[in-house]
Amino acid sequence: MTHRAHLADWIEAARPKTLPASAAPVMLGAGYAWAITGHPHIVASLLALLVALALQVGVNYANDYSDGIRGTDDVGARVGPQRLTGPGLASPRAVLTAAMVSFLVAAVAGFVLIALSGTWYFLVAGVCALLAAWFYTGGRHPYGYIGGIAEVLVFVFFGLVATLATTWTQVRILPGAEWAAAAGIGLLSCALLMVNNIRDIAGDTRAGKTTLAVRVGEVPARWMCVGYVVVAAVLAYPTSLAVAILTAGIGLVITRGIVTGATGPALIVTLRRIGFLTLFYGAGLAVAAVV
Repeated sequence: MTHRAHLADWIEAARPKTLPASAAPVMLGAGYAWAITGHPHIVASLLALLVALALQVGVNYANDYSDGIRGTDDVGARVGPQRLTGPGLASPRAVLTAAMVSFLVAAVAGFVLIALSGTWYFLVAGVCALLAAWFYTGGRHPYGYIGGIAEVLVFVFFGLVATLATTWTQVRILPGAEWAAAAGIGLLSCALLMVNNIRDIAGDTRAGKTTLAVRVGEVPARWMCVGYVVVAAVLAYPTSLAVAILTAGIGLVITRGIVTGATGPALIVTLRRIGFLTLFYGAGLAVAAVV
């Protein structure tokens, strides 16, 4: 088979639209650390950001590889971002290598951050994060195919761990309001996952991929997504009433299409907008904490 992936295909398969949401918890955690010490921790924050972004890119390539070789992407017409493995644009080995290189970058950056901060116990969390990233769709029993488990791990790693670990590696204090904000980031990340899974309900059902959206049904899944956004807005209140109000208002506008039955390309637009809402949430609360 002649593989014909171009640079643009590799960039699209990395799903850059998901990266703002990955940056959000790091910005939030760095903002709280700044607020506590009175000065920014630039090196530690950049290392944490590199970990988050590289891990997200690695997850995206790993999903492309695992779903591709399993045949999930061959069932029905895909509406989402371009895949590499399934349609044969790139060899499975090349996509797997891209995933492993991304995970290696995340691991090295994380190790340097842990060494600089002396938080060696975070090596356990780092290993768990890498395992969770791979086994989302990888391995013989991927948890991404079992509805509900993926949401729990996304909430934990892309919300609580990413936010709180960023702060803890810079200053050994975790304010109560930050826990609420970190949970809000986790819920917005779950909203992103839910929109993605709502878009793929038909194909996932035929492929035997029982995501939470498939398990509960399309209508409940759509309302759950809205619920994630609303609760995230409430959780912003202890840090900033303004961010809470704006998140609720913008979030309800963004998710209107979800409850009115948006499908296909319209959901891709919604996915991107929720990603930037998550970035606004993290950055807005970070600024509020510092100010």
